[in-house]
Amino acid sequence: MSPLEADEMEAHEEEAPLPHVRTLFIDADACPVTREAVDAARRAGWPCVIAGDSGHNLLRHVRDDDPTQPAEGFWVRTLQVVQGKDSADFAIVCELNEGDVVVTQDFGLASMALGRGAQAIGVRGQVYDQRTIDSLMLLRHAEQVERRNPRRGRGQKRADRHAPFSSEDRQRFVRNLRELLRG
Repeated sequence: MSPLEADEMEAHEEEAPLPHVRTLFIDADACPVTREAVDAARRAGWPCVIAGDSGHNLLRHVRDDDPTQPAEGFWVRTLQVVQGKDSADFAIVCELNEGDVVVTQDFGLASMALGRGAQAIGVRGQVYDQRTIDSLMLLRHAEQVERRNPRRGRGQKRADRHAPFSSEDRQRFVRNLRELLRG
């Protein structure tokens, strides 16, 4: 091999992208399990990205000794976006790769994640999949239509009201997220 060929080969090797490392993304806007998700990533040795709008203090979930630059194993980064409807969701989707995991309570983001070959888990521990996401999106649409219904009377029970977040929800979330991070 000539020196010129060796130089070209070396230059080509430098241009090769690094292999993708599976990453945990957390949609931290109104997320009651951000701390638990970061802890699970820390234990599993997964990189973690906490995304939220500028109205949230995302750094409160990062320990002083957490690595914040890409490295082997666990590191954590915050992805602060401007305030706006779904801005954190779209920022996450732009960075998602196949095999990543997303923590979200938003069916729309879960659907986009699944479409990119990632996995998604809800804050109550529901692991979203292709078999059920369409019906969940349909339910979300029906709830949005009902909320816009001007004939809904005052004091009428809202169809979209959820039960209070419980310790059982938190435990289910941690158990199912740990399982996803093992896979």
